[in-house]
Amino acid sequence: MGKVWFVGAGPGDPELITVKGQRLLREAGAILYAGSLVSEACTLWASEGCEIADSKGMTLEDITSWLIEQAAKHDTVIRLQTGDPGLYGALIEMLQPLDAAGIESEVVAGVSSAFASMAAASESLTLPEVTQTVIFTRVEGRTPMPEGESLRELAQHKTTICMFLSITLLNKVREELLAAGWHDDDKILVVQKASWPGEQKIVRGTIANIREKCRAEKIAAQAMIVVSPTLGARDWQELKKSKLYDASFTHRFRKAGKND
Repeated sequence: MGKVWFVGAGPGDPELITVKGQRLLREAGAILYAGSLVSEACTLWASEGCEIADSKGMTLEDITSWLIEQAAKHDTVIRLQTGDPGLYGALIEMLQPLDAAGIESEVVAGVSSAFASMAAASESLTLPEVTQTVIFTRVEGRTPMPEGESLRELAQHKTTICMFLSITLLNKVREELLAAGWHDDDKILVVQKASWPGEQKIVRGTIANIREKCRAEKIAAQAMIVVSPTLGARDWQELKKSKLYDASFTHRFRKAGKND
């Protein structure tokens, strides 16, 4: 039996897949990609004769059966997933049937759309003495949230919050953020299809007006929502600087300079 690799394709730009991911795609005898989310361009490194299939119409059972079937024929089989395989994917649900079938597997990390969205907007997830914490979450919809993980509860920390799979719930986002102590004039960022060549959209607004701005841009899917006290820091007149590069700060690679 061959080995099944779960490879993170990154946020959309084919160049943002890892070098290891590219190598494995070239070596693969079979690739199953998430066509509803992963750009087909991510299969451009596949070798001639590689068996390529799109999983967008498949059930979980269909996917695992396909992977097991291909592992019987090829040394390297790839499940190509959007972003990072371990974040909002069915990774464990797919690994368990492979384990039961005695098929070896491994996971290759990918760039998350949360990182790509902030990069696209030239924003920072963290800033010294502003926030040092990032929360990845989603707003409760058809999938319930575990106890203690509602947006209202998480938002009380006033840290950077990246919301996946929630763009159709902006009314609820506003309601929960306001209940947590945020304000209507606080900044919020929405990035649709972060890094996708020719398809990326960046919308900046406030908690009060972001829904209307997204409607005007016809953004209703595949979008990251970010609320953070760091948004817009590039234009701040005063900014706390990192200690790492402070001349008066000693670390193992550099001694602090003496005061004159």
